[in-house]
Amino acid sequence: MTSTREEIVQNPYLPYPVRIDEIVTETEDKNLKTFKFVFLDPDDEKKFAYHAGQFAELSIAGKGEIPIGIASSPTEKGFLKFTVNKVGLVSSHLHAMKVGDVMGVRGPLGNWYPWEVLEGKNVVIVGGGFAFTTLRSSIIYMLENRDRFGEIHVVYGARTPGMLLYREELAQWESRDDIHMHITVDATDDPDWKYNVGFVPPITEQKAPQGDGDTYAIVCGPPVMIKFTQPVLDQKGYAHDHIIMSLENRMKCGIGICGHCNVGREFVCKDGPVFTLSQLNQLPKEY
Repeated sequence: MTSTREEIVQNPYLPYPVRIDEIVTETEDKNLKTFKFVFLDPDDEKKFAYHAGQFAELSIAGKGEIPIGIASSPTEKGFLKFTVNKVGLVSSHLHAMKVGDVMGVRGPLGNWYPWEVLEGKNVVIVGGGFAFTTLRSSIIYMLENRDRFGEIHVVYGARTPGMLLYREELAQWESRDDIHMHITVDATDDPDWKYNVGFVPPITEQKAPQGDGDTYAIVCGPPVMIKFTQPVLDQKGYAHDHIIMSLENRMKCGIGICGHCNVGREFVCKDGPVFTLSQLNQLPKEY
């Protein structure tokens, strides 16, 4: 029987073949690299239609796969970007691969930041460390659609200047007059450092605007950063349905089969990884 569907749905277990087009070492410890991939089949790029905030599985034959947030924006055409921390077998093997090598990308997976809700609103992005990857995607998406959003504030922190991601882009964004960048490091002895020094939560308290019905916060970072940022946002008047978080660190298989990502009744890879704090308040504090 001939299907009446206009398009064939990709098997969720099968990755799209991609080629490594560029590798950038992001941090001074060389443990974080950004990989730029191009699809071997241009038609696969059309099938891989994603939104800022989603993730995918990076697949290496014979080694396995790892879930990683998509660092590129859907407004950036012709490639995908992922920033990968060297922490295990698959990521270590990927770090040893070269430009021109072929591997797989499975996805896109999970939900995304609620851009239809955020249109016309002020957006405060709070990020720390390696978790800034999907926030890069979000910032570029908003800047490419700048007239659709109100004020944009970004608080981004790392341990030291040498651990900041996307430093050239940070400088470009900081020079613009339509986005407020608040870059910080935990500590530095660099006499030329011109930005903030301090942990993300107190810098958020100092720099982020007050919460109101027109202002939303997107928070993504290490658990300890989130733990101490939430009370700051509470004090600044952010309603819990205006605080949006990503639990992408709980991702496993990406399609709800393995069961390793569940928090209470929710499968984070299918029902998330993006949740409002109001939604998370209804779940066990396992995240």
